[in-house]
Amino acid sequence: MQTQAGGPGAFARFDLNRVPSPAFVVDEVAVRRNLAVLQDVGARADARVLLALKAFSMWSLADVVGEYLDGVCASGLWEARLAREFYKGHLTTYSPAYKPADLPEILRLSDTVIFNAPDQIARFADLIAAARAEGETFDIGLRLNPEHSEGEVAKYDPCQLGSRLGFPVSQLKPEHLNGVDGLHIHALCEQGFEPLERIWAAVEPKLAPLLPDLKWINLGGGHHVTRADYRIDALVAFMKDLG
Repeated sequence: MQTQAGGPGAFARFDLNRVPSPAFVVDEVAVRRNLAVLQDVGARADARVLLALKAFSMWSLADVVGEYLDGVCASGLWEARLAREFYKGHLTTYSPAYKPADLPEILRLSDTVIFNAPDQIARFADLIAAARAEGETFDIGLRLNPEHSEGEVAKYDPCQLGSRLGFPVSQLKPEHLNGVDGLHIHALCEQGFEPLERIWAAVEPKLAPLLPDLKWINLGGGHHVTRADYRIDALVAFMKDLG
Protein backbone atom coordinates (compact mmCIF):
# COMPACT_ATOMS: atom_id res chain seq x y z
CA MET A 1 0.00 0.00 0.00
CA GLN A 2 1.44 3.33 -1.04
CA THR A 3 1.22 6.18 1.45
CA GLN A 4 -0.68 9.31 0.49
CA ALA A 5 1.40 11.63 2.66
CA GLY A 6 2.33 13.89 -0.24
CA GLY A 7 6.12 13.77 -0.03
CA PRO A 8 8.84 14.36 2.56
CA GLY A 9 8.18 18.08 2.98
CA ALA A 10 10.82 19.84 5.08
CA PHE A 11 12.58 16.53 5.73
CA ALA A 12 13.88 16.56 2.16
CA ARG A 13 16.32 19.24 3.35
CA PHE A 14 16.87 17.91 6.86
CA ASP A 15 20.46 17.36 7.98
CA LEU A 16 20.54 14.06 9.86
CA ASN A 17 23.78 15.08 11.56
CA ARG A 18 21.89 17.69 13.59
CA VAL A 19 20.28 15.11 15.87
CA PRO A 20 21.45 12.11 17.88
CA SER A 21 20.76 8.66 16.52
CA PRO A 22 18.45 6.93 17.08
CA ALA A 23 15.83 9.66 17.50
CA PHE A 24 12.29 10.57 16.54
CA VAL A 25 12.20 13.87 14.67
CA VAL A 26 8.89 15.65 14.13
CA ASP A 27 8.08 18.62 11.91
CA GLU A 28 5.94 20.51 14.44
CA VAL A 29 5.09 23.19 11.89
CA ALA A 30 3.55 20.54 9.63
CA VAL A 31 1.75 18.91 12.56
CA ARG A 32 0.22 22.23 13.60
CA ARG A 33 -0.76 22.98 10.01
CA ASN A 34 -2.63 19.69 9.75
CA LEU A 35 -4.22 20.10 13.17
CA ALA A 36 -5.45 23.56 12.20
CA VAL A 37 -7.20 22.10 9.16
CA LEU A 38 -8.94 19.51 11.34
CA GLN A 39 -9.88 22.11 13.93
CA ASP A 40 -11.45 24.27 11.22
CA VAL A 41 -13.51 21.35 9.92
CA GLY A 42 -14.78 20.57 13.41
CA ALA A 43 -15.72 24.18 14.08
CA ARG A 44 -17.51 24.65 10.77
CA ALA A 45 -19.39 21.35 11.00
CA ASP A 46 -20.10 21.62 14.75
CA ALA A 47 -18.51 18.19 15.10
CA ARG A 48 -16.05 16.66 17.52
CA VAL A 49 -12.66 15.77 15.99
CA LEU A 50 -10.60 13.13 17.80
CA LEU A 51 -7.05 11.85 17.33
CA ALA A 52 -6.70 8.07 16.99
CA LEU A 53 -3.86 7.13 19.32
CA LYS A 54 -3.29 3.87 17.43
CA ALA A 55 -2.18 6.05 14.50
CA PHE A 56 -0.17 8.69 16.37
CA SER A 57 0.49 8.32 20.09
CA MET A 58 3.56 10.53 20.52
CA TRP A 59 2.64 11.92 23.92
CA SER A 60 5.39 14.53 23.78
CA LEU A 61 3.05 16.36 21.38
CA ALA A 62 -0.07 15.81 23.49
CA ASP A 63 -0.26 19.46 24.55
CA VAL A 64 0.01 20.56 20.92
CA VAL A 65 -2.80 18.20 19.92
CA GLY A 66 -4.89 19.52 22.79
CA GLU A 67 -4.66 23.05 21.43
CA TYR A 68 -6.60 22.02 18.33
CA LEU A 69 -8.62 18.83 18.74
CA ASP A 70 -11.48 17.78 21.00
CA GLY A 71 -9.88 14.65 22.40
CA VAL A 72 -8.62 11.21 21.42
CA CYS A 73 -9.67 7.65 20.57
CA ALA A 74 -8.10 4.69 22.35
CA SER A 75 -8.03 1.07 21.18
CA GLY A 76 -7.83 -0.52 24.60
CA LEU A 77 -6.93 -0.11 28.25
CA TRP A 78 -3.31 0.98 27.84
CA GLU A 79 -4.12 3.69 25.32
CA ALA A 80 -6.98 4.84 27.55
CA ARG A 81 -4.51 5.19 30.43
CA LEU A 82 -2.12 7.07 28.16
CA ALA A 83 -4.93 9.38 27.10
CA ARG A 84 -5.92 10.29 30.62
CA GLU A 85 -2.32 10.86 31.68
CA PHE A 86 -1.21 13.10 28.80
CA TYR A 87 -4.13 14.25 26.63
CA LYS A 88 -7.00 16.65 27.10
CA GLY A 89 -10.67 16.43 26.27
CA HIS A 90 -13.01 13.65 25.28
CA LEU A 91 -11.89 10.01 25.33
CA THR A 92 -13.60 7.40 23.19
CA THR A 93 -12.45 3.78 23.51
CA TYR A 94 -13.20 1.06 20.97
CA SER A 95 -11.85 -2.47 20.82
CA PRO A 96 -13.22 -5.50 18.95
CA ALA A 97 -13.12 -7.36 22.27
CA TYR A 98 -12.68 -6.48 25.94
CA LYS A 99 -11.36 -8.51 28.85
CA PRO A 100 -13.87 -8.53 31.72
CA ALA A 101 -11.02 -7.63 34.07
CA ASP A 102 -10.15 -4.53 32.00
CA LEU A 103 -13.60 -3.16 31.33
CA PRO A 104 -14.33 -1.50 34.72
CA GLU A 105 -11.23 0.68 34.38
CA ILE A 106 -11.99 1.42 30.73
CA LEU A 107 -15.50 2.52 31.71
CA ARG A 108 -14.05 4.73 34.44
CA LEU A 109 -11.50 6.37 32.16
CA SER A 110 -13.62 6.83 29.04
CA ASP A 111 -16.35 9.26 28.06
CA THR A 112 -17.58 6.84 25.39
CA VAL A 113 -17.06 3.09 25.09
CA ILE A 114 -17.88 1.47 21.77
CA PHE A 115 -18.66 -2.23 21.50
CA ASN A 116 -18.42 -4.55 18.51
CA ALA A 117 -21.83 -6.22 18.64
CA PRO A 118 -25.13 -6.06 20.55
CA ASP A 119 -24.51 -9.38 22.28
CA GLN A 120 -21.21 -8.00 23.57
CA ILE A 121 -23.07 -5.11 25.19
CA ALA A 122 -25.53 -7.58 26.70
CA ARG A 123 -22.69 -9.77 27.99
CA PHE A 124 -21.18 -6.83 29.86
CA ALA A 125 -24.48 -5.33 31.03
CA ASP A 126 -23.73 -6.07 34.69
CA LEU A 127 -20.31 -4.38 34.53
CA ILE A 128 -21.83 -1.37 32.77
CA ALA A 129 -24.57 -1.11 35.39
CA ALA A 130 -22.07 -1.49 38.23
CA ALA A 131 -19.90 1.31 36.85
CA ARG A 132 -22.88 3.63 36.59
CA ALA A 133 -23.99 2.69 40.11
CA GLU A 134 -20.59 3.92 41.29
CA GLY A 135 -21.21 7.28 39.64
CA GLU A 136 -19.34 6.82 36.37
CA THR A 137 -20.85 8.59 33.37
CA PHE A 138 -20.21 7.42 29.82
CA ASP A 139 -21.96 6.82 26.53
CA ILE A 140 -22.29 3.41 24.93
CA GLY A 141 -21.68 2.98 21.21
CA LEU A 142 -22.03 0.17 18.69
CA ARG A 143 -19.69 -0.35 15.76
CA LEU A 144 -21.36 -1.25 12.48
CA ASN A 145 -19.97 -3.05 9.47
CA PRO A 146 -21.46 -1.09 6.55
CA GLU A 147 -20.95 -4.12 4.28
CA HIS A 148 -19.67 -1.79 1.58
CA SER A 149 -15.99 -2.06 0.72
CA GLU A 150 -13.91 0.98 -0.19
CA GLY A 151 -10.57 -0.39 0.99
CA GLU A 152 -7.79 -0.30 -1.56
CA VAL A 153 -5.99 -3.33 -0.07
CA ALA A 154 -8.23 -6.32 0.58
CA LYS A 155 -6.39 -7.68 3.63
CA TYR A 156 -6.85 -4.35 5.45
CA ASP A 157 -10.50 -3.95 4.45
CA PRO A 158 -12.74 -4.09 7.56
CA CYS A 159 -15.75 -4.75 5.32
CA GLN A 160 -14.35 -7.79 3.53
CA LEU A 161 -16.33 -11.02 3.53
CA GLY A 162 -16.09 -12.69 6.92
CA SER A 163 -14.93 -9.58 8.76
CA ARG A 164 -15.69 -9.49 12.46
CA LEU A 165 -15.07 -5.76 12.79
CA GLY A 166 -18.47 -4.33 13.60
CA PHE A 167 -22.05 -5.62 13.52
CA PRO A 168 -23.40 -6.14 9.97
CA VAL A 169 -25.73 -3.27 9.13
CA SER A 170 -28.05 -5.65 7.26
CA GLN A 171 -28.76 -7.44 10.56
CA LEU A 172 -29.38 -4.31 12.63
CA LYS A 173 -32.78 -4.11 14.33
CA PRO A 174 -34.23 -1.33 16.52
CA GLU A 175 -33.98 -3.52 19.61
CA HIS A 176 -30.21 -3.75 19.11
CA LEU A 177 -30.00 -0.06 20.00
CA ASN A 178 -31.54 -0.38 23.46
CA GLY A 179 -29.09 1.39 25.75
CA VAL A 180 -26.96 2.53 22.80
CA ASP A 181 -26.19 6.24 22.46
CA GLY A 182 -24.46 6.25 19.08
CA LEU A 183 -23.10 4.31 16.13
CA HIS A 184 -19.54 3.94 14.90
CA ILE A 185 -18.54 3.28 11.28
CA HIS A 186 -14.88 2.87 10.33
CA ALA A 187 -14.11 1.67 6.80
CA LEU A 188 -11.54 4.06 5.27
CA CYS A 189 -7.75 4.38 5.12
CA GLU A 190 -6.06 7.56 3.85
CA GLN A 191 -9.01 8.26 1.54
CA GLY A 192 -10.92 11.23 0.20
CA PHE A 193 -14.50 12.37 0.64
CA GLU A 194 -16.01 10.32 -2.19
CA PRO A 195 -15.57 6.90 -0.50
CA LEU A 196 -17.25 8.26 2.64
CA GLU A 197 -20.11 9.55 0.51
CA ARG A 198 -20.58 6.13 -1.08
CA ILE A 199 -20.45 4.32 2.27
CA TRP A 200 -23.11 6.60 3.68
CA ALA A 201 -25.30 6.13 0.61
CA ALA A 202 -25.07 2.37 1.21
CA VAL A 203 -26.09 2.48 4.88
CA GLU A 204 -28.45 5.46 5.04
CA PRO A 205 -31.60 3.58 3.92
CA LYS A 206 -31.13 1.16 6.82
CA LEU A 207 -30.12 3.78 9.39
CA ALA A 208 -32.46 6.65 8.52
CA PRO A 209 -35.38 5.44 10.71
CA LEU A 210 -33.00 4.95 13.65
CA LEU A 211 -31.10 8.25 13.53
CA PRO A 212 -33.62 10.35 15.54
CA ASP A 213 -33.01 8.14 18.58
CA LEU A 214 -29.21 8.51 18.48
CA LYS A 215 -27.06 11.14 20.21
CA TRP A 216 -24.14 10.87 17.80
CA ILE A 217 -22.49 9.11 14.89
CA ASN A 218 -18.75 8.39 14.87
CA LEU A 219 -17.45 8.26 11.28
CA GLY A 220 -14.20 6.57 12.25
CA GLY A 221 -10.78 7.32 10.85
CA GLY A 222 -9.02 7.11 7.53
CA HIS A 223 -10.30 10.46 6.25
CA HIS A 224 -7.31 12.16 4.60
CA VAL A 225 -8.72 15.61 5.33
CA THR A 226 -5.34 17.35 5.24
CA ARG A 227 -4.55 16.20 1.71
CA ALA A 228 -4.42 19.08 -0.77
CA ASP A 229 -7.21 17.69 -2.96
CA TYR A 230 -9.61 16.70 -0.17
CA ARG A 231 -13.11 18.17 -0.64
CA ILE A 232 -13.33 19.85 2.74
CA ASP A 233 -16.39 21.96 1.94
CA ALA A 234 -18.26 18.82 0.87
CA LEU A 235 -17.28 17.07 4.11
CA VAL A 236 -18.50 20.00 6.21
CA ALA A 237 -21.81 20.10 4.35
CA PHE A 238 -22.19 16.33 4.75
CA MET A 239 -21.66 16.47 8.51
CA LYS A 240 -24.04 19.40 8.89
CA ASP A 241 -26.70 17.36 7.11
CA LEU A 242 -26.11 14.49 9.54
CA GLY A 243 -26.64 16.84 12.47
